[in-house]
Amino acid sequence: MTLDDWLAHSERLHPKTIDMTLDRVSTVRERLGIAFDCPTVVVAGTNGKGSTCAMLESIALHAGYRVGLYIKPHLVHFQERCRVGGEPVKAESLEAHFEAVEAARGDITLTYFEFTTLAIMRRLQHEPLDLVILEVGLGGRLDAVNVIDADCAVITSIDLDHTEFLGSDRESVGREKAGIMRAGRPVVVSDPVPPASLAARAAELGCDLRQLGKDFTFSGDRTQWQWAGRSKRFAGMSYPALRGVNQLLNASGVLAAFEALADRLPISAQAVRTGLALVELPGRFQVLAGQPAVVLDVAHNPHAVAALAQNLDQMGFFPRTHAVFGAMADKDLGGILARIAPLVDVWHFTDLPLPRAATAGQLEAAFLAAGLKTPPGVETHTHATPLDALQAAAAGATTADRILVFGSFYTVGGVLQQGIPRVTAGAIAPQPPTLH
Repeated sequence: MTLDDWLAHSERLHPKTIDMTLDRVSTVRERLGIAFDCPTVVVAGTNGKGSTCAMLESIALHAGYRVGLYIKPHLVHFQERCRVGGEPVKAESLEAHFEAVEAARGDITLTYFEFTTLAIMRRLQHEPLDLVILEVGLGGRLDAVNVIDADCAVITSIDLDHTEFLGSDRESVGREKAGIMRAGRPVVVSDPVPPASLAARAAELGCDLRQLGKDFTFSGDRTQWQWAGRSKRFAGMSYPALRGVNQLLNASGVLAAFEALADRLPISAQAVRTGLALVELPGRFQVLAGQPAVVLDVAHNPHAVAALAQNLDQMGFFPRTHAVFGAMADKDLGGILARIAPLVDVWHFTDLPLPRAATAGQLEAAFLAAGLKTPPGVETHTHATPLDALQAAAAGATTADRILVFGSFYTVGGVLQQGIPRVTAGAIAPQPPTLH
């Protein structure tokens, strides 16, 4: 069976897409004997997880360590989720590990996420690694990644998302994220105003809690920034290559994690500077070269979209902004649209290729019914695919305009299916693929 065969098989096994329990995945993990004998960092949070994982990986690689990373979801190819030495693994290298999970599960039904998580962790286990980084999917306490006892937990920003599973307030969400903590081990919190439930759970477990503003801080001016922890300091650093207003929060949490692991995983100031300067993560306020300006961002909840709007506001003047937007139907569409509507002149709503997604027509209806503050003469259009929507946006844009592609990973991934597009006023042309 090919990787695509295994992915299709794992999608059919369980009647629910999300089934919040660790019982099934814990049993299969024990049967497979999955464990890591090198330092392991688990990253949870509402926003900033992907950026945090990417910076952890980049710094460790430039310190000379061999790094395994599980990051999700993917934009184009599934194997983007499993990285070794800074590169996605080959698709065929995952097939034996899917086969092993299938053999070990017996009559246990695993969800797609559980099945694929176990296969990727087993793939990483078979590499000689110095550091393993695992990104939590949904929540923390009952996420499949939480079957691994992390040497260090990192919790990024906390906000409301997936409220049907995680709770309707930040304290409840915080308690779910705190599930990745382990007794007596370090936990880094990079949210500047964290819910009290995080510190409460850390105290219960006797964790070594390292909190932004208390145990580590950062400051900076327009050209450089500095970071201070309990015993380490880094000064005169260039800003991370990842753009955006929240990236110093994420970078600060990353440095606090390395400080917590310094006895097992020492890093140099040069590795920090180089790692942050060269870090890459597609789809996180990614600005493509050319005119009109094109911004790709996977912001898909109100908190992330508020940061996106702030980033857009700092880009300078553009006569018109054209937005390509697709999202899941269970998202807070009103909250998302309200935060960015004042910046968008032309909307291109798009269908996405999965049942959970809102249709382009539903997105347009939600926008029109919300009575939002918009620029005068705002336009709306609907499209069958993200690439169709981008083509239409390009056709209506001038070289001085800006095109924003945001929302679900499927929205951004949809415009990258044929490679990073070269967008000109009036047309788009695909470039050779750069995503493995």
